[in-house]
Amino acid sequence: MEEGFMMHNASGESAILPPLIVTPDKPLLIESVVEKKSESEGSVYNGSDHRMFLNERKDIPSVSSNGSLVPNKRKMRCLMPPKSVTTINEMERLLVGHRARSRAMRPRWSSERDKEILTAKLKIESPPILKNDRELYAPLFRNVSMFKRSYELMERVLKVYVYKEGQKPIFHQPVLKGLYASEGWFIKLMERDNRFTVKDPRKAHLFYMPFSSLMLQRTLYVPNSHNRTNLRQYLKDYSEKIAAKYRFWNRTGGADHFLAACHDWAPYETRHYMEHCIKALCNADVTIGFKIGRDVSLPETYVRSARNPLRDLGGKPPSQRHTLAFYAGSMHGYFRPILLKYWNDKEPDMKILGPMPPGVASKMNYIHQMQRSKYCICPKGYEVNSPRIVEAIFYECVPVIISDNFVPPFFEVLNWESFSVIIAEKEIPNLRKILVSIEEQKYLEMQLNVRKVQKHFLWHAKPVKYDLFHMTLHSIWYNRVFQIKSR
Repeated sequence: MEEGFMMHNASGESAILPPLIVTPDKPLLIESVVEKKSESEGSVYNGSDHRMFLNERKDIPSVSSNGSLVPNKRKMRCLMPPKSVTTINEMERLLVGHRARSRAMRPRWSSERDKEILTAKLKIESPPILKNDRELYAPLFRNVSMFKRSYELMERVLKVYVYKEGQKPIFHQPVLKGLYASEGWFIKLMERDNRFTVKDPRKAHLFYMPFSSLMLQRTLYVPNSHNRTNLRQYLKDYSEKIAAKYRFWNRTGGADHFLAACHDWAPYETRHYMEHCIKALCNADVTIGFKIGRDVSLPETYVRSARNPLRDLGGKPPSQRHTLAFYAGSMHGYFRPILLKYWNDKEPDMKILGPMPPGVASKMNYIHQMQRSKYCICPKGYEVNSPRIVEAIFYECVPVIISDNFVPPFFEVLNWESFSVIIAEKEIPNLRKILVSIEEQKYLEMQLNVRKVQKHFLWHAKPVKYDLFHMTLHSIWYNRVFQIKSR
């Protein structure tokens, strides 16, 4: 076992957990009040090197008793709990606060496009009250009337300029299968779009930089070097190039520019030179720079078939879901071994497993288990995000998110309490108690809501209204609307 886990495990066993508190107004939101942090599913690609690099492992000398320097290795971040925790309620307050006080740079000169966005903002803030909409299910949203109004204005107003600069394979070459498929599908659909995109950048409200964080890593990272400086430099050179060629970046400091990136390293690669851009990130971790109210939590979707991203969609009805909770996966990060320590082979109605054997039959068994379970456990791995959240929705299983500091996808518009269970990492010993305490009627409501929200998490070769492409673009638009400042 990893040393980081043993240390954490030892302290975890001796810790006294506070009693479970469930209030009537928030019966399923189990908050963490103790210090902890978050990591994600991690890269299936080049895994061991990914762990080393991600946490910038360094040899740090310490002083021995006789005064000599002794090499010492800092523990990797993904093998340790976080130093701080932002609870889901605190995230709610941050969202409200950032709506009221934008931190975006005031533009250097005024623009007609800014005036159009500010006009749209006034209309979004006072929408007509929506009742019994045939396309939108109100319980899924924070404010379905505002969402509907904003979406309609996006369709009517928004124009996006997609930069042609950038060379393949890092730019303009989407990867449509695997763990990081979300960024690839967005690149593909945005570049092929003819509804929102414009050829004249002067007509654009937003500017898209179509690079793949996965291809950036595959192309430029030197295996075992544990050095990503050249990846950051590449994006710095790119941003300086478009800033020199066009005037738009300099007008706002990049605040009207956006990117969509799903690789775990993306927050680090874009931290400095793209800091003021709107970032749609799968690794939506508030402790490493994700800005609630500006950035967008991009759903991480594991696409198994690029030709048919909807293959195997759906699951069994609630009456045929006899497994209380299911999880199977690799032991990435510090938290998953803890999950198995408490719940592997402990209860007959909880299938909490380690890695499944390779092969097609095993993959189908994994899918069938999700399709037949009431709750699907979605724990953090190396980073806070996990494709299991969207997989659970895909197979109509209520997701149970256990990942401190993770901002759920489309946090600015969706009401995650209506179709998921969010549990603090420190509550893992109480996992079964929490799940069995959920009344059957409440579970049925959540499972119905999972089926209703499913259409918002699906990729289509030809985008359809309210699908994952449009939801991503809408959240980028929505956050820009509420962050823009007038000159």
